[in-house]
Amino acid sequence: MTLQDIFTQIVKKKSFLCVGLDSEFEKIPVCLKNTVDPVFAFNKAIVDATTVFTIAYKLNLAFYESCGINGWQSFEKTVKYIKKNYPEIFVIADAKRGDIGNTSKMYAQAFFEKSSFDAVTVAPYMGEDSVSPFLSYPGRFVILLALTSNKGANDFQFFENHQGEKLFEKVLKTSQNWANSGQMMYVVGATRAEMLTDVRKLVPNHFLLVPGVGAQGGSLSEVAKYGMNSQCGLIVNSSRAIIFADVTEKFAERANEEAKKIQLEMESLLKEYHILKII
Repeated sequence: MTLQDIFTQIVKKKSFLCVGLDSEFEKIPVCLKNTVDPVFAFNKAIVDATTVFTIAYKLNLAFYESCGINGWQSFEKTVKYIKKNYPEIFVIADAKRGDIGNTSKMYAQAFFEKSSFDAVTVAPYMGEDSVSPFLSYPGRFVILLALTSNKGANDFQFFENHQGEKLFEKVLKTSQNWANSGQMMYVVGATRAEMLTDVRKLVPNHFLLVPGVGAQGGSLSEVAKYGMNSQCGLIVNSSRAIIFADVTEKFAERANEEAKKIQLEMESLLKEYHILKII
């Protein structure tokens, strides 16, 4: 998949929405609990209900790994289902991997060869050799953790060196020597929206994966104001606010409604910043 493929979907769907499939078993509607694979049944229904408004899905591995082999099977089935039925969708493994070269090579094989993900989130703090194995797959993306929205981000990411350069800024600058915007994206939390101005000065052309809109309280309008570029440049994730909007038999219908609400706001923002006129 290329950046143009992603941008084509943004224009076609008038959306830059990513739905996070953080499918916690305990929160899955009771009506699905007696099915053969409740997590997959839930994911399938959510995907079918939201894909018209969605350009990407993000699967957070923690919610699948915590269920052991059954969780991993649900995970694999979900990816295969999306790729078979909605091949235009950008599928992200939210794995936050990052280790020495040989280990990263195996991680890259797992997500890009054994599974058919378009992108994987990677922690950059072990340096270039921990990231480069993921970059050896043309048409696949590395999404580096740059500036996260959790409280603990203040422990390290804003540390300044003697030149006044913050650690997250160092990550953004250095990593551009590893790959260009055609193969690298960055995670920037929505609750750090005001920092997107500084981020954009360093990475004006890269796409940003922005979690934290919805249940975590991030402002979509603020994210667009500070982070949008000429090709939108944003993939904004919402998880709980969409997939767990309802826990009754109408869960998929409510997910559709919530995704549509966000899409309509995104469409308005795309028009406001003249993105829909560019194609």
